[in-house]
Amino acid sequence: MTEIDYYELLECERTADAATIKSSYRKLAMKYHPDKNAGCKDSEAKFKAVSEAYDCLKDPQKRAAYDRFGHAAFRNGGGGHQAQDFGGFSDIFESVFGEFMGGQRGGGRQQTRRGADLRYDMEITLEEAFHGKETEITVDISAPCDTCHGTGSKPGTHAHTCQHCHGHGKVRAQQGFFVVERACPLCHGSGQVITDPCGDCRGEGRVEKTKTLAVSVPPGVDEGTRVRLTGEGEAGARGAPPGDLYIFLHVKRHAIFEREGTTLFARAPISFTTAALGGTMSIPGLDGKRHEVKIPAGIQSGKQLRQRGAGMPVLQGRGYGDLVIQIDVETPTKLSTRQRALLEEFRETETGEECPQSQGFFSRLKSVIAGE
Repeated sequence: MTEIDYYELLECERTADAATIKSSYRKLAMKYHPDKNAGCKDSEAKFKAVSEAYDCLKDPQKRAAYDRFGHAAFRNGGGGHQAQDFGGFSDIFESVFGEFMGGQRGGGRQQTRRGADLRYDMEITLEEAFHGKETEITVDISAPCDTCHGTGSKPGTHAHTCQHCHGHGKVRAQQGFFVVERACPLCHGSGQVITDPCGDCRGEGRVEKTKTLAVSVPPGVDEGTRVRLTGEGEAGARGAPPGDLYIFLHVKRHAIFEREGTTLFARAPISFTTAALGGTMSIPGLDGKRHEVKIPAGIQSGKQLRQRGAGMPVLQGRGYGDLVIQIDVETPTKLSTRQRALLEEFRETETGEECPQSQGFFSRLKSVIAGE
């Protein structure tokens, strides 16, 4: 299942502190608040999304669970596709904080650390960012051992309680007035010792495999967007939960369009006669449609024409941004004899009123020279 990361929605790093997250949320909430964007469905959807993300990350308990299990921590009562391992948020909370609060979940053994999160960089075109993309990727990761089913023990055998820590996974040592608690050096915090390890994984419970994964890139993604594949990271040792796979998207430079948020920009050269007389031009959009743009008579270079709804789709929302065409008036460099004669005739009839900016500039220039 493809889900957009909460940190991505709030434009924060995963290491951001509470103050940074709060500040970013306030900025985004003010930007997308319905009161400032009356009737805009896109802003309303974005406001709801960032509010949902902040509601999770502002709470230390929820954030810890989200960092560890992603969206699965709150799906279907907290279990998601890992419901067989966790009965709800209370179990997730205990698994995260139990070792710091003296928890004895699982008969007093310390919970084995989950597998590491992995990163995969994917390059897509602007067209794919517009329409979305269904694709497959191949990654080399550590996966649960098929022979021992992730236990690390040889089939037909099982692990035994560590006699050094008595299954707690932790040992304590007195240092002056302080008691220091650390992971058991014999069982490495698992609380169990494998006396007859699996021959394929050598007791790790995981082996290196090449895995093919289906990836769904939603429409509207931008450069740097992170897509999380929950549970598709590195397998945890000896049956511990797997990490997540983060896909970082990189959008190739487009030959025509540049992008800023949901707005697309393009530069369009037009002849000076079209600029003077006006007209229309047809722009092919990323949506596959041709957009007719009306050019008003007398338009100047640098003027921008906006085509509503012809830009990029709103990520996880409704509607589209705009297409902005910047006009560049092109002066002809090759003229026929007839064309040159017509232009000479036009110049003879000029009064100065045709180009008020030029007339005004030279009037001011004369005043400066004259010292007025």
